[in-house]
Amino acid sequence: MKILIQNGRVIDPASGLDQTCDIALAAGRIVGVNRVPPDFAPKRVVDATGCIVLPGLVDLAARLREPGHEHEGMLESEMAAAVAGGVTSLVCPPDTDPVLDEPGLVEMLKFRAEKLHQSRLFPLGALTRGLAGEVLTEMAELTESGCVGFGQAEVPLASTQVLQRALQYAATYGYTVWLRPQEMHLGKGVAASGPLATRLGLSGVPVAAETIALHTIFELLKTTGARVHLCRLSSAAGVELVRRAKAEGLKVTADVSINSLHLTDVDIGFFDSRARLTPPLRQQRDRDALSAALLDGTIDALVSDHTPVDEDAKTLPFAEAEPGATGLELLLSLALKWSRDSGVPLQRALAVVTAEPARVLGNALGTLQASVGQIVEGGVGDLCIFDPQAAWTVQDDALRSQGKHTPFSGYELPGRVRMTLVGGQIAFDRG
Repeated sequence: MKILIQNGRVIDPASGLDQTCDIALAAGRIVGVNRVPPDFAPKRVVDATGCIVLPGLVDLAARLREPGHEHEGMLESEMAAAVAGGVTSLVCPPDTDPVLDEPGLVEMLKFRAEKLHQSRLFPLGALTRGLAGEVLTEMAELTESGCVGFGQAEVPLASTQVLQRALQYAATYGYTVWLRPQEMHLGKGVAASGPLATRLGLSGVPVAAETIALHTIFELLKTTGARVHLCRLSSAAGVELVRRAKAEGLKVTADVSINSLHLTDVDIGFFDSRARLTPPLRQQRDRDALSAALLDGTIDALVSDHTPVDEDAKTLPFAEAEPGATGLELLLSLALKWSRDSGVPLQRALAVVTAEPARVLGNALGTLQASVGQIVEGGVGDLCIFDPQAAWTVQDDALRSQGKHTPFSGYELPGRVRMTLVGGQIAFDRG
């Protein structure tokens, strides 16, 4: 289908493009930016006056809950939430049931996702069989089936030797290992250690749980030469360690969740289980450090950390509630809120949800590497059109995700997605 998008402000952080121009799409590809081919006859013309046209968002952390947890989310509902939020590419962790440790499981998941004709799905394979931390998976076979990297999700490795071997194997074949830095024994609490957790009587997770894990990872990187992506940093001390690691030339990238970027432990309030999250919300100084690191590039990407949780698992006492919150539909607006509230240039705020996460994926994108997360002639037609002047209030029941719980419930947020295109086809149209 040939589509012409007219009069929109086109922003492509990858190239620095920021101007009002037209975009022409045909056969799933962008065939013209700021120039329409002379023989182009569109079947649909989209008037984007007053809107911003940017590359489709790339989210590096989104649980879709299928297979195994369909009572909390299904591909249909979560993919619908993704395109409603302008997300055209997303990475899902391997902690499904069964775990993504066999090529057949990965292929089945990708096949199911492709049939929906919505967001592109890039699964992470399990680093160890069953995430048990003992035997490495067949990374080569999982890569052939479509995995873009390997991780343990929220299951920390007990054995440093297993981690070392995994990094050695990954380095040999150029794979990326995705790790959330968390020391196994210190990370068992339900809130960030500090005065508030003590006052509420909640078990704490100290900053050391993150920094000890980071020290271990970085020492192993020095000897293996592997590439690691650090998932959802949460502390100022962790940020400083990552900054030093990058300065030393280690192959490290990192992301931060929308929750940790905007909220602190104070938002737990009176045991609000919507703020029961992993990693736990930390103090103001940590939030400020995370924001500064995202701005200066120490942290590469902003992620939704989308984790839909059903009503029964969330409406429990804080310490017993299942951690997680829905976030796919909030990612763009919370990036814009960060720009507005912190004085961050709009180009940077959009880069951390488009070009930068695509760069993290890098070679794992294969033939899509040259076009995901950017607007380029000949590239795939993955676009998000949003109205920057439209504010909206987060209402749980209005979310398309099957998970209705978010600590941002009731917030008024800037920017409203009007249309999302994936592969040159309209996947979402607010009308």
